Amino acid sequence: MITEPSSIVCDTADTIAAIASAPAGGYRGIVRVAGPGCVPLVSLVFEPAAAELCWSELRAPQRVAGRIDVGQPLGQVPAELLLWPGKRSYTRQPSAELHTIGSPPLLEAILARLCQAGARIARPGEFTLRAFLAGRLDLTQAEAVLGVIDARDRGELDVALAQLAGGLAGPLGALRDRLLDLLAHLEAGLDFVDEDIEFISAGDLDRQLLDASRQIDALADQMQRRGMTNSLPRVVLIGEPNAGKSSLFNALRGTRSALVSDVAGTTRDYVSGVVRCGQIEVELIDTAGIDRRHAEGSIDAAAQSVAHAQGEQAALTLVCVDASRPATQWERNQLSRVGDGGERQIVWTKCDLASDVSATADGIHTSSYTRKGIEELKAAIEAALSQQSAEVAVVAGTAARCRESLLLAAGSLRRARNAAVELGEEFAASEVRSALDDLGRVVGAVYTDDVLDRIFSRFCIGK
Repeated sequence: MITEPSSIVCDTADTIAAIASAPAGGYRGIVRVAGPGCVPLVSLVFEPAAAELCWSELRAPQRVAGRIDVGQPLGQVPAELLLWPGKRSYTRQPSAELHTIGSPPLLEAILARLCQAGARIARPGEFTLRAFLAGRLDLTQAEAVLGVIDARDRGELDVALAQLAGGLAGPLGALRDRLLDLLAHLEAGLDFVDEDIEFISAGDLDRQLLDASRQIDALADQMQRRGMTNSLPRVVLIGEPNAGKSSLFNALRGTRSALVSDVAGTTRDYVSGVVRCGQIEVELIDTAGIDRRHAEGSIDAAAQSVAHAQGEQAALTLVCVDASRPATQWERNQLSRVGDGGERQIVWTKCDLASDVSATADGIHTSSYTRKGIEELKAAIEAALSQQSAEVAVVAGTAARCRESLLLAAGSLRRARNAAVELGEEFAASEVRSALDDLGRVVGAVYTDDVLDRIFSRFCIGK
C-alpha cells in the first residue's frame, strides 16, 4: 500500500524556485523553476532577445537567449533560458533553468524576482522529491543524487553514479518481479486447490525461495561492509604486540600520530586518521596488539575488546606479521587463511630487519623505516576497496536505510520455505507478500512521510 505524503512534505501544485548552482561565485549561475505555473511565471521575468516568443504555444523543450530585468541597481542582465514546457523534465512538470553570471547577489535578485511573480522557495531536496513522486526515480536513485553531491572522492562518485544509473534499482526490481511471479503461481494454486493442477512444484518453489533469500542476504552483507553511516571505509591494523602496527600506521599517514616504542603493548586504545590511497580516502585505525592473556575487567582486556570491535567494523583488515622473527601461533593461523576473502590483507612489517624476506609467505612486504612497500600497500588498499564498491554500488545513506528491510525480507523468505513444507502454500504466500513489502520500502514502492522527510531533508535547496 502506498502512503501519500502530506502537503507539508511536498505540495506539487506549487511552482517552486531555487538557486541550483554552488553557493560561491562562478562563471555561470543557475536558477531553477518547476511546477504547473512555470511557463507563465517565467514569461513575466524573462525577455527573449530574438523575435517575439509565443509562450502559450510552446510544446517542445526550448533554449532561448535573452535578459532579465531584476530592478535597480542591477537593471537588465543577460541570461539564457532552458525551458521544458511539458512533462519531459526532471520533475515531469513544466520546468525551466535560467543561466546567467554566477554572482551570488545577482542570483538572489533573480530568485526574488521569481518569487514576486508567484513562485515560492523550494524546500531542501524538493526537485528530486517531485521526480521521485512522479516516478522519474526510485528511492535508491533519489539517494544517489545526494551521493553525487556529497561524494568526497572519485570512488564515492563512481558508486553514486552507478546507483543513479540503476545499479541497485535494476537487481532489486528484477528480484521483486520474480517474487511477484512466484506469488502469482502460489495464489493461483490456492484458487484451484480442489483441482488437480500444479502451478509450481514443491522443488521449484523451494529453489526459487532459496535463491532469492541468498541474493538478499548477500546484498545486506555488502551494505554492512559499506557502513551504516556516511563515513569513510575503515581499514584496521591488527597483529601481535610490537608487530610494527603503529610504525606502519605512521608511515601510511606520513605523520607521527601513533606512539611507537620497543615495549610491547604501547597501544591500548585505538588511534585513527584519514589516509589517501590513490583516488580514495580511508579511515586508518591502529589497534592494540592481539593478546588473550589479560584478566577480565583489566584495562588491557578492555583494549582487546575495543580492537575486536574495530575489526568487526572494518571494510579491510591489514594483518601485520613481524618479518624479523619467527611467526607466532596466532600469526601462523592468520597466514593459513590467505585467500579466504578480499577483506583481509597480509602485511609483513620490519622487512629491513629480516635476514631472509624470501622465506616469508604471500603478502605485501613493508618497512616503515625505509618506506619499502608503503606505496604498494596503498595501491592494494585502493584496489580492494574499489572492488568492494563495484560489488555494492550503493551509497552509504542507502546502506544505512535499507539493510534492515533487506534482512527482514530475507527472513520472510526463509520462513516461506519452512511454511511451504510444514504449513502449506497459503502461509508461504503470506511470507512472500511480507518480503515484497520490505523490498518495496527499499525502492520506495512503499513509503511513509517520515522516511521521505529523513531522506530529502539532507539535500541542499535547489536539488
